[in-house]
Amino acid sequence: MDLAHDARVRAAAFAWLTEQVSRLGTDVFPHALLAQGFQFAGDRVPLFAPQGIFKPKVLSGAPLSIRTAYGGPYDDAFGGDNLLRYRYRGTDPNHPDNVGLRTAMANRLPLVYLHGIAPAKYVVAWPVFVVGDDPVGLAVTVAVDDAEALPVGTSAGEVVRDDVATARRSYITSLVRVRLHQRAFRERVLDAYQRQCAFCRLRHEELLDAAHIIPDAHPQGEPTVQNGLALCSLHHSAFDALFIGLRPDYVIEVREDILRETDGPTLAHAIQGMHGKSILLPKAAAERPDPARLEIRYEEFRRAS
Repeated sequence: MDLAHDARVRAAAFAWLTEQVSRLGTDVFPHALLAQGFQFAGDRVPLFAPQGIFKPKVLSGAPLSIRTAYGGPYDDAFGGDNLLRYRYRGTDPNHPDNVGLRTAMANRLPLVYLHGIAPAKYVVAWPVFVVGDDPVGLAVTVAVDDAEALPVGTSAGEVVRDDVATARRSYITSLVRVRLHQRAFRERVLDAYQRQCAFCRLRHEELLDAAHIIPDAHPQGEPTVQNGLALCSLHHSAFDALFIGLRPDYVIEVREDILRETDGPTLAHAIQGMHGKSILLPKAAAERPDPARLEIRYEEFRRAS
């Protein structure tokens, strides 16, 4: 295996990913863009293939990316140490893809992690490292690191495995874990509401949020579509501030003191004008707001009125 060539390919992949995040304004990538990939020495190098552990032709020995598919067959999960348990391909520890993971671990080679959060959409994290192997459990342990924290003059694969690096990776991986949940919640809620505000039908995605009905700190505040509303930034703020309430029958109410205020066209049309209107609902009944959660939130709104 040519480690110097390998390092150049990985560095090119990371530079391309950084450029795409800047261009897209998000770390959520469409499948098509990842499958298209980047150019290296005249060759097109994809980051995505049907198999979850992917080594493009320009590399030898170790994969470039690993993928957790949305709704896929493998139960990849984060452990109590905040690190990812990534399942082997199949049940043979000596399958070439699984050997490739161990090769990446032995040579401390950085990979790209693709995590499916919705159909054909992935949150991308890099560099990630294979830091443990469990052939009996048919899984490896994966940690996310920060390229900017690596020692000056070394490649991403030459990091000394000390307590500082271990603690840093655990912390960064825990942040990525939270980000995955946040991105998944947003994408699924916006998809359910056809990428428009449930209150005013605004379709500019840059101005849309996935709002929790019950806050995530609450025991019933799970990041599920039934606990979410697609709201524009204004209506999200008004909903959180209890200026606006939503009844379990999906009808909007505006707080009485806000209805009596006089404060220009924005208040009159964007807030007061919502009173008594029904919200836009997802087409799938299973994705509509949970009436029990709405009742809890509506009682909070009534107490503020």
